[in-house]
Amino acid sequence: QVQLVESGGGLVQAGDSLRLSCAASGRTFSQYAMGWFRQAPGKEREFVAAISWNGGFTAYADSVKGRFTISRDNAKNTVYLRMNRLKPEDSGVYYCAAASSNRLRVISDYGYWGQGTQVTVSS
Repeated sequence: QVQLVESGGGLVQAGDSLRLSCAASGRTFSQYAMGWFRQAPGKEREFVAAISWNGGFTAYADSVKGRFTISRDNAKNTVYLRMNRLKPEDSGVYYCAAASSNRLRVISDYGYWGQGTQVTVSS
């Protein structure tokens, strides 16, 4: 079992940066791949970024590649999402999730989800 709590969201202007954090409870955090997803009003939840259990492999959606960076600290049971050069279309609720598989982009493989943190980017 893994419980996930996101933080770090907020209201920012286009071009600003934010860092999201996701704190996990449970002794087996390091065994899970971790992902960030987002959902805008009226849209489906979409993949943003993910990182393998040991941080050795990362994956990004094309829309955020080069602007967002995912990282993890297994000693702190925390995964981060650094978001630079934010755009209005990055707005939405950001969720972190944990998966026991290596299919980082497959949303159905993520069995544990946080409650989400709101990110709003104004133009």
